[in-house]
Order: sequence, then C-alpha cells, then structure tokens
Amino acid sequence: MDMDLSDALELVRLTDVGLLRDHNEDAIASDVTMGFVILADGMGGYKAGEVASEIAVLSITADLKEAMINDRSNLEAVGFKKQSESQLLINAVKQANEVIYHVSQTQSQCAGMGTTLVVGLFTNNKLLVGHIGDSRMYRLRGQVLTQITEDHSLLQEQIKLGLITPEQAKFSANRNLVTRALGTDPEVELELNEYDVALEDVYLLCSDGLSDMVDDGVIQAALNEHSFSLTKAAEVLVRLANDNGGKDNISVILVKVEKTFECNYSWYDNFLGWLK
Repeated sequence: MDMDLSDALELVRLTDVGLLRDHNEDAIASDVTMGFVILADGMGGYKAGEVASEIAVLSITADLKEAMINDRSNLEAVGFKKQSESQLLINAVKQANEVIYHVSQTQSQCAGMGTTLVVGLFTNNKLLVGHIGDSRMYRLRGQVLTQITEDHSLLQEQIKLGLITPEQAKFSANRNLVTRALGTDPEVELELNEYDVALEDVYLLCSDGLSDMVDDGVIQAALNEHSFSLTKAAEVLVRLANDNGGKDNISVILVKVEKTFECNYSWYDNFLGWLK
C-alpha cells in the first residue's frame, strides 16, 4: 500500500454553534490520509447558509476524490499528463459554485445564499491554500502566528486603501461584509497560494466566529500554551470565542506537521493507496 499522510500530519477539527445562534451554518471536513482540509461559513436567509456551506464541503471533497481516481485511470493513456493539484482544486470549486448558485436561483427559500471557503492540500512538503471570503488560515511557526490568507472583505479593502487602521477595524460595523463568496454569482475567483511547509508548523483554519471574537495575539498564546495537544488547543480556542460573547458559529481545524513528506507522500498517491 502507498504511504499516506496520517503519520506525517496530526489533525483535529471542532465546530460549535456559539452562544447566540440557534443553528450552525459552518461546515468542516478533512481527510488526513490525503492531507486535505476544508472549512466553509454559510450565509443567507433562514438556514440557507447551512445549505450553501454543506454543499460546498461535500461537493468539493467528492469532486477531488473523483478527480484523483480519473487521473489514475487516465495515466494508462499515452501522453496523458496528470492535472496539477491547483487545477483540480479550481475545477472542484467552480463546480461547487455552479451547484450552490443553481439551488439559490431555483429554490426560493435559498435565494441569495452563499458561503466563504478555505481549503488546504498538503503535498510534497508544500501547502496549497485556496480561499474565498473571510474565513482564514493561519500558520504558527517558531511560536509566531501569521495570517496567510487575506480576507476578501470590505474591511480589508478599507485597510488596504488606508481609510481605516487595523485597530479601528476591530470596532467597524462592516466586519462581516465579504466582497467575494462562493455561490452568490455565476462565477467566482478562487485565490490560490502555495507555501513551503516546515516541521512543527501548526496550521489553523477558522471561521470569523473565532477571528472576530479573539485577537490574533490571544490565539497565538493559546496555540503556544497547548502545543502538546491539538485537541486541547481547539477546545480552548472555541471556549475563548464563547467567553468573549460567542456571537457566531465557531469552527476550527488544526494541522500539525509531525514529519516531512516528500513526493512519495503525494496526496494523490495516498488517496489511491487508501482506496485499495
């Protein structure tokens, strides 16, 4: 059997409804064997956000798995070149966008629904990150926390233009106005970035239910304090958000790099090994 990433990555995920909402519109999923993580924070009328985020997570996960199977069968064909991970992700997100948009156009109770998205693929000591909206990915390296996605939000645009300071942004009424979402328009652009991965890195994916409620400095301190246990770290982050008001659903995925993973650890091969 081909190697998988489950001995290279430790992964924990946790989602919580928070204190003020009556249902959870966040959706999260992961597959440690293929080094895959995904988080979506839905928006829309009564429970429609829940529909959008659930479609996004299920659709993208299923499409990636299917694409990998098809790629392997096509490898037998002469001259066939395996699609890049980036292209597979772009295609899967495009498909999810079309499905959500179609449902929002045809089901009146789902009109105008959409979702943020942040997705990660670990492969060959690299991390491919795709995102839409204001759900975030952070990296903790050498005890320093860095946000590695940039919010697609009105607030971020205002900060970039120098109209407000990051400090003022914390108190802005525009906190949750995203400038890009999955499923609200016929087409959407996925922002893609690739990063080198280092041993002992911890990656945090979260919805704004965490990042709006808890300062980055406090998140950094919590991750450093509980670096021995990702489970404990995730629980503490959720508790901190609730202690500060828990105004939204809170979702957290934590991934720690325990071993390096060269090409023979590619997510594509792991998945096929996992299928056997």
